[in-house]
Amino acid sequence: MKYNWVKHAVIALLLSAPVTPLSAQTGIVPTPPTAPPNLLVLVHQQFRFGSEGAREKYEIAIAKACKALSVPNQWIDLQSITGVPESLSFDPMDSFEQVDYTFAAWRKIYATHPELARLQEEIRNLETSERTSIAVRRSDLSYHASFIDLSKARFMRVLEVRLLPGHDAEFVEAFKTLRAAYEKIKADTPWVVYQVNVGMPSPTFLAFVPMRALRQNDDLLAWRSLLQDAEGEAGADRMQQIARIAYASTESNLYAISPETSLVFKEFADGDPGFWSSRSSTDASTSERGKLTSQRSGAELQLKH
Repeated sequence: MKYNWVKHAVIALLLSAPVTPLSAQTGIVPTPPTAPPNLLVLVHQQFRFGSEGAREKYEIAIAKACKALSVPNQWIDLQSITGVPESLSFDPMDSFEQVDYTFAAWRKIYATHPELARLQEEIRNLETSERTSIAVRRSDLSYHASFIDLSKARFMRVLEVRLLPGHDAEFVEAFKTLRAAYEKIKADTPWVVYQVNVGMPSPTFLAFVPMRALRQNDDLLAWRSLLQDAEGEAGADRMQQIARIAYASTESNLYAISPETSLVFKEFADGDPGFWSSRSSTDASTSERGKLTSQRSGAELQLKH
């Protein structure tokens, strides 16, 4: 399902009536607005080198237009710091029923406003690739996920684990062992695990670690030896064995959250209005992310030459 065009369609709402909130349509009881959602729609986009400014301009315009409207969904825009340069849209959902409702609502708007095709083309012409997936929360494999407040996050560490077919049980065992070790050392950095349902090779799991500052990665490094001690020699050996026999690949990357190109509801923004609503905080966030992007682009140019 191509989902990302939904975001590019929101500008059409300037010409249409507000959308009734989901709860009134379906009766679904949503999760708390700043908690990790039951379902995630994830859109990975890569763009032509040098087109970052144009892409950001369109996304900011869309987000600004939506802030004054009653739209059926929200999204958090993540910009990669490591790995392949990309934009990752983190779209919270409560269920596939909500995805269905949201998709249908935007499809109707898109069909009745042909000018949206031109807007969509402006952004798609900048793309070199796009991939959409939907993942389901695995609370049984997460660590203190109930303490996560996404509105307070500034960065996101994302671990992607692709398993060899038939090895789901080993992954579950490994993450339950890891969670127990985190409990034993009383680690104060929670994480939440999702299992990809559609859109990627199966089985694939994603672990998200929301962070208020990049220095929290120092804690993760410092805990390595403590975690090994907590697992015990037999547990550590078993974890290594599982990695050898069950994992097809693993990749961990860091992303910066971009408030100016995100669209979050008031209930979410109220968790940290200084970040989501204040122009000064947005400017500071943009400046900091710009430094990281500039350093990265410079390194890429040196490699090219």
